[in-house]
Amino acid sequence: MGYSSRKVYDAELLELDTMLARMGHAAGGAIGNALRALREGDVELARSVVARDSEINAVEREIEHRCLTLFLRQQPVASDLRKVSTALKMVTDIERIADQASDIAEIVLHLKLDRAQAVGVLEDIYEMGDLVHRMVKDAIGAYVQVDLDAAAKVIRKDDKADAFFSRISDEIASYIAAHPQDATTALDLFMITKYLERLGDHAVNVAEWVEFLKTGVHKSQQIV
Repeated sequence: MGYSSRKVYDAELLELDTMLARMGHAAGGAIGNALRALREGDVELARSVVARDSEINAVEREIEHRCLTLFLRQQPVASDLRKVSTALKMVTDIERIADQASDIAEIVLHLKLDRAQAVGVLEDIYEMGDLVHRMVKDAIGAYVQVDLDAAAKVIRKDDKADAFFSRISDEIASYIAAHPQDATTALDLFMITKYLERLGDHAVNVAEWVEFLKTGVHKSQQIV
């Protein structure tokens, strides 16, 4: 690859980085807004999260197109190949993060909730939401900085997110037993909790791709 071609290629890689970071920040913002809509019962804010999901999907398609173009037009050296491969994998997780934020917002649109009655469950859901929101933001930050320590911290928080999921699931089961007439509401709360668990999983996936970007080794390739 000649000097001028390399310069153009580097610029394209930088643009890919920038687009992926912006998409990640937009997905993180969607989570924050979906959780605020849940806390405040803000239907208009929930609608805006759902409406913006198609914009993030469009960015995903653009990034995928750019990745494939870089593969086809150039012959990437190993480090470049790793960067483009990481982007192609990460964009799927980020798109799903945005989807799950939209799914939570969709539930807020029809959620019929006695907040006083469900206060214990809700407080844990809010706390879990804050945790996984931070995990997503930190995972995107780890990608931007190619920061292995930050990525590792995100991965370590997954156990806490899983513990929240187990505890809230038990609380929801107790809630249904005490308020069988509100089973539909309880199911909505369970689905929100499930989406939060998946958000944590996707944050961990992003963090693991950061490790791959830095080391060339993905967790799935490690010998246990």
